[in-house]
Amino acid sequence: MTVGQERAWHRRWPELGRQVGDLPEGPLDTAAWFGRDAPVLLEIGSGMGETTSRLAAAAPELNYLAVEVYQPGLAQLLLRAEALGLTNLRLLRGDAVDLLTDHIAPGTLAGMRIFFPDPWPKKRHHKRRLVQPAFIALAASRLAPGAVIHLATDWADYADQMLEVLSAEPLLRNQHDGWAPRPEWRPVTKFESRANEEGRVSRDLMFERVAD
Repeated sequence: MTVGQERAWHRRWPELGRQVGDLPEGPLDTAAWFGRDAPVLLEIGSGMGETTSRLAAAAPELNYLAVEVYQPGLAQLLLRAEALGLTNLRLLRGDAVDLLTDHIAPGTLAGMRIFFPDPWPKKRHHKRRLVQPAFIALAASRLAPGAVIHLATDWADYADQMLEVLSAEPLLRNQHDGWAPRPEWRPVTKFESRANEEGRVSRDLMFERVAD
């Protein structure tokens, strides 16, 4: 971590962050942690926090949860949250599968976002990709009916895989005919700009949780 990130970590993490592995058993008490009862949106893989901070700032009515494994990224997000004066953002460090399995009750999330997950571009590494049938079944089960899971990627074959996996999940329904139009409210990050310069087209997918 940079000096600034390390200072932000020591200054704000005790209030705004938790380790997934240290959470008490059972569902996360978001109302107590945020100090209010509000719809909870989960972002998986917040990276360096550029998108996360801006989207949390744009939706003060949401309790915005971000889960990420990369400590410098979380520290950078703390810096961004401070700069924007955010009060509706909380951070979790650890495995999203463990979080969803052990600490998010079924049918409770108001939304989920997975923007530009690691594409693992080599074919022999595709099995490491996050978006697989078992994971999407778990994710869908944690969404409330009508809640949307929104994914984006700039890797064409991963986009195709995402579309196939989400389309096969019985708890989800595509809100569009194939790809979703790129929403104007999703920030264009430096990462996505670089992908565009290199000729990789970003694709969005929005699937809605249907009733059981």
